Amino acid sequence: MLGRPGPLGAVAQEPLDRAPAAVPTGEQPELAGLDPVLTARFLRAQAAAAEDGYPLRVTSGARTAQEQQRLLDEAVEEHGSPEAARRWVLPPEQSAHVQGTAIDVGPAESRSWLAQHGGEFGLCLVYENEPWHVEALVEPGGTCPALVPDASAVG
Repeated sequence: MLGRPGPLGAVAQEPLDRAPAAVPTGEQPELAGLDPVLTARFLRAQAAAAEDGYPLRVTSGARTAQEQQRLLDEAVEEHGSPEAARRWVLPPEQSAHVQGTAIDVGPAESRSWLAQHGGEFGLCLVYENEPWHVEALVEPGGTCPALVPDASAVG
């Protein structure tokens, strides 16, 4: 699938791995540092969600290793152990956010839209306990893999 149906059932022929010209990434600084394929797919999904009345936004994107470590340290303090914290936050060397290949999205009603339509854009939810975490895991039009329980199931 190369795009969403447009007026009169026409399908856009632009590749989903290039950012649409109509949505400048400079207006969304949270897209900085992300993998270009993820960015392009998200922008296309964001435009389609908006057409359907769902304001989809990135709430967290690429992170430095230091930012990820701080989040992990905070999660250990909050959850009481490194093992419990890993359900929510991975170490920097395992984090897709540090690699620029993951985003967190919101608001909740828009996440529901993305859960239903993400595969059309090659975007998939990953974790059962984090309905906001999205990665470009399949080709556009593909079927997303089953959710894993939480981040501790990675690696």
